[in-house]
Amino acid sequence: MNILALIKQVPDTEAQIKIDAGGKGIQTADIKWVMNPYDEFGVEEALRLKEKVGGGKVTVIGLGPQRVVESLRTALAMGADEAVHIDDPAADGGDSLATARALAAAVKGQPFDLIFCGQRAVDDDNGQVGAALSELLNIPLLSLATKVDLSDDKTKVRALRAVEGASWVMETTLPAVITTQKGLNEPRYASLPGIMKAKKKPLAAKKLADLGLDPSQAGEAGSKIKILALTPPPERKAGQIISGETPEEKGAQLVKMLREEAKII
Repeated sequence: MNILALIKQVPDTEAQIKIDAGGKGIQTADIKWVMNPYDEFGVEEALRLKEKVGGGKVTVIGLGPQRVVESLRTALAMGADEAVHIDDPAADGGDSLATARALAAAVKGQPFDLIFCGQRAVDDDNGQVGAALSELLNIPLLSLATKVDLSDDKTKVRALRAVEGASWVMETTLPAVITTQKGLNEPRYASLPGIMKAKKKPLAAKKLADLGLDPSQAGEAGSKIKILALTPPPERKAGQIISGETPEEKGAQLVKMLREEAKII
């Protein structure tokens, strides 16, 4: 079985984000970059399925500048077999559709039965790449999976999606795209032997021309959505401390402030 896991590199969730001088992007110089957490679930599930069926190959694909290699190497250290890096400035800065076009072009050059990708990225939070990818490849999409199982003959896949008070059971024939959600698994840590082996595993760098994709279809040139401006959220007002010697006095003071200042009671 050939399984693909698509990854995106995003700022660490603990990083302090600042808007750059142009007002349309973020300052990237001092940011720590990591694999998108939802994509980690996809890499882990791909590895588990490979182990369950007793063979096959897991290939990870990432798009972006040279720093993306670090996240690809992390996936290889976790146990993936090969990696493909779409390393072309013309592919950078694209919206979800432009990104999906570039990824679809890379996928078409790989044998695959199943594709995993995170249900969304924690930076732009769009959650559209998986759906666009399934449309471009003309294969089924099972989204927001919290459990994945293959049929005994390995021709179908079943996934669970949590909904309020219940779960949906979704099933389709292969090949298919599955977007991964928190709760699907617990991604493994890369071991020291895995890190050493990752250095020798194949990692191919591809330009858009290598994928047969015109630059006008990827990156900013191929995007339908343009970022006009980024603005920080408004600063919160300082909180107020309720004074009083006893709980009763503090309670009375709180009620008074809610009525006279906040005017909500």
